[in-house]
Amino acid sequence: MPSPDTPGVIAPPPLIFAGALAAASGAAYFIGMPRLPALPARITGGLLLAVGPALAGTAVALMRRSGTHFSPYEPTTAIVETGPYRWTRNPIYLGMALAYAGASLLERSALPLLVLPGVIAVIDRGVIAREERYLEDKFGDRYLAYKLRVRRWL
Repeated sequence: MPSPDTPGVIAPPPLIFAGALAAASGAAYFIGMPRLPALPARITGGLLLAVGPALAGTAVALMRRSGTHFSPYEPTTAIVETGPYRWTRNPIYLGMALAYAGASLLERSALPLLVLPGVIAVIDRGVIAREERYLEDKFGDRYLAYKLRVRRWL
């Protein structure tokens, strides 16, 4: 049973991204969808696959340094406002989305890219909206002021 001091997200965010990527990639393979052009897909995919995990990793390190948990299944003890948190309230999820797009491009598959907006909608409503309600309840005006300064995604 989850702790009452957590946002109660619908599923682990990495599982949402990985599950959707695997399902869409598998479906594309079995359907026999045409592949994306090799060189642009591989260059762009490689860049996204490098930037996404670096962004998420930096955000996780900042959370650890501030003494709070990055898992939505653990209580939050601090609001991090430095590093990538100055530009986006969700650099970990943004990093996961970039990595998802990069992996899709590296495999040269369009179907996972077409599914990505739906995955982002699930993360936005089933994870982020719940986390934000939790943080508003827990930190009040301090979190509300942060929300006014920094956008949810970019």
